Amino acid sequence: MILGKITGTVSSILGGGGSSTMSLKGTVVLMRKNVLDFTDYTASLVDNFQELLGQSVSLQLVSSTVGDPSHQNRGVVGDKAYLDTFVSSLLSVAAGESTFNVTFRWKAEDGIPGAVIVTNGHSSQFYLKSVTVEDFPGHGKIHFVCDSWVYPQEKYNYNRIFFSNSSYLPGETPAPLKLYREDELKNLRGEDVTGQLEEWHRVYDYAYYNDLGDPDSNPDLARPVLGGSAEYPYPRRGKTARPPTKTDPNSETRLNLLLTLDIYVPRDERFGHLKMADFLTYALKAIVQGLLPVLHAIFDETPNEFDSFEDVLKLYEGGLPVPNIPLLDEIRQRIPFEMLKEVIRIEPNQRLLKLSMPHVIQVDKTAWRTDEEFAREMLAGVNPLIIRRLEEFPPASKLDRNKYGNQNSTLTAAHVEHNLEGLTVDEALRSNRLFILDHHDSLMPYLNRINSTANKIYATRTVLFLREDSTLKPLAIELSLPHPDGEQLGAVSKVYTPAETGVENSIWQLAKAYAAVNDSGVHQLISHWLNTHATIEPFVIATNRHLSALHPVNKLLTPHYRDTMNINALARQILINAGGILELTVFPSKYAMEMSSFVYKNWNFLEQALPADLIKRGVAVKDSNNEVQLLIKDYPYAVDGLAIWNTIETWVAEYCAIYYPNDSVLRADVELQAWWKEVREVGHGDKKDETWWPTMQTVSELTQACTIIIWVASALHAAVNFGQYPYAGYLPNRPTISRRFMPEPGTPEYAELESDPDKVFLKTITSQLQTILGVSLIEILSTHSSDEVYLGQRDSADWTADGRAVAAFEKFGVALKQIEEEIVVKNGDGRLRNRNGPVKVPYMLLFPTSEPGITAKGIPNSVSI
Repeated sequence: MILGKITGTVSSILGGGGSSTMSLKGTVVLMRKNVLDFTDYTASLVDNFQELLGQSVSLQLVSSTVGDPSHQNRGVVGDKAYLDTFVSSLLSVAAGESTFNVTFRWKAEDGIPGAVIVTNGHSSQFYLKSVTVEDFPGHGKIHFVCDSWVYPQEKYNYNRIFFSNSSYLPGETPAPLKLYREDELKNLRGEDVTGQLEEWHRVYDYAYYNDLGDPDSNPDLARPVLGGSAEYPYPRRGKTARPPTKTDPNSETRLNLLLTLDIYVPRDERFGHLKMADFLTYALKAIVQGLLPVLHAIFDETPNEFDSFEDVLKLYEGGLPVPNIPLLDEIRQRIPFEMLKEVIRIEPNQRLLKLSMPHVIQVDKTAWRTDEEFAREMLAGVNPLIIRRLEEFPPASKLDRNKYGNQNSTLTAAHVEHNLEGLTVDEALRSNRLFILDHHDSLMPYLNRINSTANKIYATRTVLFLREDSTLKPLAIELSLPHPDGEQLGAVSKVYTPAETGVENSIWQLAKAYAAVNDSGVHQLISHWLNTHATIEPFVIATNRHLSALHPVNKLLTPHYRDTMNINALARQILINAGGILELTVFPSKYAMEMSSFVYKNWNFLEQALPADLIKRGVAVKDSNNEVQLLIKDYPYAVDGLAIWNTIETWVAEYCAIYYPNDSVLRADVELQAWWKEVREVGHGDKKDETWWPTMQTVSELTQACTIIIWVASALHAAVNFGQYPYAGYLPNRPTISRRFMPEPGTPEYAELESDPDKVFLKTITSQLQTILGVSLIEILSTHSSDEVYLGQRDSADWTADGRAVAAFEKFGVALKQIEEEIVVKNGDGRLRNRNGPVKVPYMLLFPTSEPGITAKGIPNSVSI
């Protein structure tokens, strides 16, 4: 790829004939697509910069102040300019970027340029980063942020145009640029494009999740279409327009993974210098084509079980022996060996499969088993979004009694009162001391189907007591199954309580594992995939279809969409698809995505705001000053999250106020209104009749909506993603599957539990093959790339020409730095026991910045991995 930057001066003004022509010298910066020296899988690229010199690439300035009467009063277009020379010594250019000189000839009477037309006459595409005209007479620097792939002109039926970094609401757009602005949005909507979308298309459009199944290859791989029905509602995904399957005309054909992972997304969404599009693609492909066959070969020769926790630790401390299988040579031919080694950790001489040491066992190998750590991770682990205050005892179900019978809890006061520090249940409820991790109602409707597979799970309720030091003490875990004579007869439940020794302790450890399995699946499917990846994609699409690059809200939100469509498209091909990695490694198996659709029925955009979520879950209340007060004072996710939330909200409010001085200006913004209407009615079309949607009639509603979007795309995703390997890389701590039910007294399984509890525990949870496959995946997904852009940062200092916006953004960055300092101080305060816990892992998941790698901290701007 190639990055371009123009830093020029006016070299001369030539007079003659009542007209004056300026010679404006500048530079164009292009970016080379060079990702870890792997070949770009999408297409050939211009790698020899000298090939771009001459007249193969032209640039034409477009006036923002003078219209051409013969061309519908569009801005006057200047003469073509060409790349002059390759500047190899410009120190300001980042790694991978290259600079070219360019000279524009511009008539003074044509006014001030506000756009540039770029024509690629070369045979290959290139990535254009920016164009800058510096020191335009009487105006100063004019910068064009491009950040786009430019394909050969023959691929387009329109001109590629890029606007300056000025911001205009539609009604304030300079008249000569209005039609250009409207045309560019039409092009992005693909109004003239038909048929299957190709890599050079720039079309943003919607489709249902109808590409997860593969019924043509195997009836067992058929999956329901998600979206477009009351039975299976879902957010929309990006359109690819591939042909339908032969078996099911409502389903879309899939790519052949042995041949390609080149699924269509608009090409600019697929760009990722150093990291994203290519590294991630190769890594995922290596897992499927490299690791999975190796694991099958290993476990053809060795038992598919860990016999002890020492066996599990060997994965990190010594390595799992890899048999000398010919398949490895074949795999190496298909996948670059360095990538194969990086993903599946096989050293060429040692023949050992070895994984990185997860944070949760770096300091203490057994602290994860304590009740305190089990409970602490509900507040400071990878899924701190589910725990809620218990408002009635015993807990009641909201499932339809006509369909599911009595699903209320069988917990009694006798189960818990001896652990309430002298309080009765009623007293504990009234003083806000009882909490619950409730995975009953969301899972019960799927248990019979899930348990018909090799997986055996319960629907769980875990009740906890809030101690004076703000730590949580587990009181009881209820395991429930549908009635064996029919789910309409209700649940069959059993309650387990803590025990310190003997077989009772072993049973309690299993009960915690069943609860952790529930939480792991809900984390991946709901907290992570549905509530960040899937729900954000419609906003990405609608923004590109309706908010021009000139629109201030586009400039506000676009950094928070980086790579989202790309990672979601890859996920549909290899992670969440039928037979994909998620179905292989998480307990809902083939019902995983269908189950997330069931939960989406209750999705509410406004409840994605952190304060609203905390209040809904009863872990916070509003005080007399309308401020959010936490009922669990040492709740690291909520404490740090509220600081981040408030800072985002302040930044968004200040930014929006610059462009919307009052509500009437907002209501008159045709692009904004079209954007919001499409988000509601199409992007989240299955929720369009919900009354909670903001009407987008006030500036405060816009501020609220943009704050939620940024929060979900950045901080919320960071909180549930980048702790995956640190906490779940050691699967006994966060098992994703249970394969056996609780042993019952008098059975051989119970006798085995008495004699070898660790072996039974490991035979109950995720198997060896599933462990290594799942852990290898989350290791990739928990890794920050070296080119990550974090909250409070932009990848270009010239993202806007508006000094007011720049000043507000700098203030935002200063506030985030202050939050970082406060997090460090809190993590060092020994009184805040939930900040580190028995495992000695400080809570840093909402620490805004990070270094590359698996760091368990850092908030990227977007759902980028």
